[in-house]
Amino acid sequence: QEQLVESGGGSVQPGGSLRLSCEASGFPLDYYAVSWLRQAPGKEREGVSCIGRGDGGTYSADSVKGRFTISRDNAKNTVYLQMNSLKPEDTAVYYCAAVWGESDGTCTLSRAEYDYWGQGTQVTVSS
Repeated sequence: QEQLVESGGGSVQPGGSLRLSCEASGFPLDYYAVSWLRQAPGKEREGVSCIGRGDGGTYSADSVKGRFTISRDNAKNTVYLQMNSLKPEDTAVYYCAAVWGESDGTCTLSRAEYDYWGQGTQVTVSS
């Protein structure tokens, strides 16, 4: 079965860290660009970070630059999102999504459609 499964969410105090994982099964994730997106209650979904296929480049939204880092381990068919210096406004359900990657290894957060979606994992930042 082809699917993406997220893990690593939870509750943390402001200033804390979490690492989210997005593991693919049934297909080779290294051919795909992967994005992390989030949706907070009452707000539209927003792209957070993306990484291109293979050893592709990365891009992050201004709201998380310098705090979040996206990476991938192609041997483990997994993409990670390391989140540091978390703020209450980072509270949301986080989703990973994959789309067949561009050959130049680029990625974009300006995309509405993906080939695969994970089920989401809750991140709550609160004191």
